[in-house]
Amino acid sequence: MRMHSPSLSELHAFAAAARLGSYSLAAQELYVTQGGISRAIARLEEHLGFALFERQGRRSVLTEAGREYLQAVEPAVQSIESASAAARRRHFGPQLRLSVVPTLFSHWLIPRLPRFNALHPGIVLSFAPYRRDDPLSAAEIDGWLRVGSEPWPAHVVADYVVGRDLVPICHPRELQGPQAIRSAADVLARPLLFHTNYPGNWARWMSHLGLPGPCPAPAADFELVALLVQAVAAGMGVALVQRCLVEEDLAAGRVALALPAPVHIERGYFLCRPAARAPSEAFVQFRAWLLEQAAPGAVPPAAASGP
Repeated sequence: MRMHSPSLSELHAFAAAARLGSYSLAAQELYVTQGGISRAIARLEEHLGFALFERQGRRSVLTEAGREYLQAVEPAVQSIESASAAARRRHFGPQLRLSVVPTLFSHWLIPRLPRFNALHPGIVLSFAPYRRDDPLSAAEIDGWLRVGSEPWPAHVVADYVVGRDLVPICHPRELQGPQAIRSAADVLARPLLFHTNYPGNWARWMSHLGLPGPCPAPAADFELVALLVQAVAAGMGVALVQRCLVEEDLAAGRVALALPAPVHIERGYFLCRPAARAPSEAFVQFRAWLLEQAAPGAVPPAAASGP
């Protein structure tokens, strides 16, 4: 019997491009090249004998025939995807696929994951690559830990986790002797180290404390929090960071809090999931555990040896 159905890779490319209105975004979601998406859709159009998309400016918009075809095939594609995921869960046990911003992953989440594994040994954690412009809709990902602020887009359900506390950190010797840091003015008298992506943090800190401007110029700026911490530990100056990202460094004495009181910002790390998709039981358990770990008064990993 002659087969009239196209390949699943072509259908996935078509469905993703239709949903996102962009070949490039579809390529990012499916972890292929934009050319791969274009070729898959071209093969599908050749197979069907009619055009599925038309260009409108920078967007790829479905034709009338494309909309009708999407309505017909998308439920079947989603059913196959769901059945495949269910089969994997039956074979391997519950799997939780997450995408985590690298800074929070390395500095805060990984030290806590042994606790989660001990409490939920039946859940297999799997981590997808982080993409800065991720639309937070990929079918194969259960949840995302992302930096941002409220409100989030309507298609995203987001829970604040941690990261709204900014604190100045310094080398421990800066708190000793007659020239020790004792006030905000003392902090500003030191060389200030900036985060490249958030250059306004120091100005915000000064404004919160009622300090007159202008903000001093940076002595140096760094793109990664890990490099900022290393620079402070080397004695280059004072940096302003989210407290959750320096817990281990503070506990180990590599750096110290220049002043104890944090400045609160609206930006933080959120656990996100698609609003249109019901969360899995594994996601529900992970969310509950994660919020417990981030709750005020929770014991940090360095202070506990077990879950």
